[in-house]
Amino acid sequence: MARASSPRRMILTTLAAWGVALLIFFPVLWMILTSFKTEASAVANPPELLSASWTLENYAEVWARSDYPRFFWNSVVISIGSTLLGLAVAIPAAWAMAFVPGKRTKDLLMWMLSTKMMPAVAVMIPIYLLFQRLGLFDTKTGLILALMLMNLPIITWMLYTYFKEIPGEILEAARMDGAGLRSEILYVLTPMALPGIASTLLLNVILAWNEAFWTITLTTTKAAPLSAFIASFSAPQGLFYAKLSAASTMAIAPILILGWFSQKQLVRGLTFGAVK
Repeated sequence: MARASSPRRMILTTLAAWGVALLIFFPVLWMILTSFKTEASAVANPPELLSASWTLENYAEVWARSDYPRFFWNSVVISIGSTLLGLAVAIPAAWAMAFVPGKRTKDLLMWMLSTKMMPAVAVMIPIYLLFQRLGLFDTKTGLILALMLMNLPIITWMLYTYFKEIPGEILEAARMDGAGLRSEILYVLTPMALPGIASTLLLNVILAWNEAFWTITLTTTKAAPLSAFIASFSAPQGLFYAKLSAASTMAIAPILILGWFSQKQLVRGLTFGAVK
C-alpha cells in the first residue's frame, strides 16, 4: 500500500504545486495580456480574451511619452548600489554575531527584525525632512542609503543564518596560520558562504527594485526609478489600464528575467546549510 500511494502522493503534490504557482502568477499574466489590449478591451465587462483587440500601441506610446532608459538606469544603480553597500555593512556584523556572540546577540537580532514590522508611513515625515535638510532628496545617493538601511535587517539575518552553518574550527585554523580579521573574512569566510551571499544579493536586489513607497516619496524626477515610472501613468483624468499595464510590464520585465536565469543560484543559496 505504501508503494502504491507514493506515486499518487507525488502526482497530487505536483498538481498542488502547479496550482499554487499558477494562482500566484495569474495577476502577472493578466497584466501582460492587458498591456497588449486596446483601452476599450482592457476595461470590457465581462473581460475579453479571445475576442479582444490586440495591439502594440501601448508600448509605443509608453516609450515615446517617457524616458524609459533613464528610469531603468536609476533602478539598476539604486538596487545594486544599496545591496552592495548593505553587504559591506552586514558581512562583518553577521560574522561578529555568528562567531563572537554576546549575551544580547539574539535580542539584537530580534530588535533588528522588529524594525521591519514598523509601518513605513509612521516615519515618513521625519525621514522626508531629514533628506531635504541633508540635500539627499531626489538623489540616487539618498535612495541607495535609504534602501540599504531598510533592507539591512534582512541582509544581516540571512548572512547570520548562513555563517552559523560554517564550522568555527575552520576560522580558528585560519587564525592559527596567521590570518588576520580582514583575511579571515575575505579569503576564508566569504568563499565558503558564497552561495548564501549570492542568494542574499539577488533577493535584496529584487527587494530594492520592487520598492515603491520610499522611491516615490523621496524622489521627483532626477533619481526616479521604475516604480515612479509606473506611477506617472496614473493620470488625474483616470486610469488607463492598458497603458498602465504596458508600463508595469516594462518595469518588471528586467527583474523577472534576472530571477528566471538566477533561480538555481537563488534556491541553492536559500537552502545553503539545510542539509549536512
